[in-house]
Formats: sequence, structure tokens, C-alpha cells
Amino acid sequence: MDRIALTPAAAELIRKLRADHGPLMFHQSGGCCDGSAPMCYPLGEFRTGGSDVLLGELEVDGVEEPVGFWMSASQFELWAHTHLTVDVVPGRGSGFSLEAPEGVRFLIRSRLLDDTAS
Repeated sequence: MDRIALTPAAAELIRKLRADHGPLMFHQSGGCCDGSAPMCYPLGEFRTGGSDVLLGELEVDGVEEPVGFWMSASQFELWAHTHLTVDVVPGRGSGFSLEAPEGVRFLIRSRLLDDTAS
């Protein structure tokens, strides 16, 4: 059962960011500031470790490699029962995430995880 998915708008933005920055990854920490928003980084720029959980690898048409989506283990404890969908909306997000200069930001939409999640 998949825990993470993308909207078509998010997939389109990932294709653009991949073309500009190379392989990508997401991390969601649950911290302050933009902690509730997923942060997109060049692959390996955000160091993950034992305190992080890999929710899944997002397959994007036109992108050679999957995009890993990581979350801090403490945040995962709170969201373990949810299916997450990465979306993109107008507005300025965190300066740390690659989409910030594009005038949009990634956003998580969630629902309860069940057998129909995909």
C-alpha cells in the first residue's frame, strides 16, 4: 500500500526542478516555520539518518530516477495512519526548498490510510 502520491501539478513541477537541479528528494520534518510543508532538495543535500523514515519513492513520468520522500521519525509517529499527496499551490514557501523561486510551494494533502490508498 502506497503512503505517498503526487498531483499532476506537483509532477510537472518536479520535472522542471529535475531538469534544473538534477536528481531530487523530499523531506518533511514537522519542525517550526515551514515544517508542515515538504521541502524539495537536490538528492543528498539533506542528510537523512536513523531519525528519518522513507515513506516511499515517487515515480514521475519523464524523470529517470524516483524521488524519495523522507519524514522525521517523530513526525511519522503522528502521521503513520495517513496517506499523503504532494500538491503545489501558488505562493511563496520556504527559501530552503527548490521551488521557492518559482512563486509556488509544495503542500501536503492528507487522508486516512486505508486499503484504497494508491
